[in-house]
Amino acid sequence: MSSPNIIENKDLLASCWTWAGDAAPLRGDETSPIDIRTRIETAAQAGWQGVGFIHADLPKVQETIGLKGLKQLLDDNGIKHVELEFLADWWKSGQLRADSDHWRSVLLDAAEVLGAKTIKIGAELALSGEPAPVDEEAFHREFDILATQAGNAGTRVALEPMPMNNLKTIELGAKFINEVNNPYGGLTIDTWHTRRGGTSYADLASILPMDKVFIIEIDDAKTEVIGSLWNDTINERLYPGEGDLDTAEFVKAVYQAGWRGHWGVEILAESHRKLPLATALTRAREAALKCLNDAEQLLTQEQAPAV
Repeated sequence: MSSPNIIENKDLLASCWTWAGDAAPLRGDETSPIDIRTRIETAAQAGWQGVGFIHADLPKVQETIGLKGLKQLLDDNGIKHVELEFLADWWKSGQLRADSDHWRSVLLDAAEVLGAKTIKIGAELALSGEPAPVDEEAFHREFDILATQAGNAGTRVALEPMPMNNLKTIELGAKFINEVNNPYGGLTIDTWHTRRGGTSYADLASILPMDKVFIIEIDDAKTEVIGSLWNDTINERLYPGEGDLDTAEFVKAVYQAGWRGHWGVEILAESHRKLPLATALTRAREAALKCLNDAEQLLTQEQAPAV
């Protein structure tokens, strides 16, 4: 029997921005400037067991080595966990929906070939101010349809609550997922979004439907938001355990809630993306492993009998 204080699964996945080099959300075409072979070999040499791909990189892969070539490259380098992102506007109509449907097809096709277990998706986002109103009926209906399509493709979709979108808190995200109740539709839970959304880590076990938590991502940040929330989330994140968000406590909380999967590490920071890729991946991995070990110590201390 395994110990409740030991995190046995310490596989780490470099979320798409963690290993993209000098690329960032909503900046240019979002593609990585580093060729895919170099990226995968560098990630493997640094000790990562998983990687994430942004949607924008997939057409470039198709034009060069192809998805089957990418799958072989991943296998050859011992990468066993693959996640894809990011699908927006899946509930809308008109040109936004047409564009979204194009990327839906790209992502679902890639998931089938690569064996990606999960595709991360978004909600109505506002870079400043409040997000636009959402048609709740369409939002629920289209999520259900999308999740079913994902299941038919052998994957799942994980919606990410953010303080900048219409699902501002983990509580709202969990409520939505439970209302739709599709087995292939779940949540992405991230340290930054949890803390910035005002949810207490101690409440996660009572909030989260763990059978519908598909992705866990760890990172860190300063106590105070730097600039706007959008700036803080894409430029100012820190390595796990190197900020003020008490990431080890977050890990402990989601582990106690029932998480037993691998750990995504999502570092979006101007300082990180300017580093040589090998350096960036080594620093992120070492910090994440230390954070998992620190969380184990917290688990052990909590279980120790009073003297």
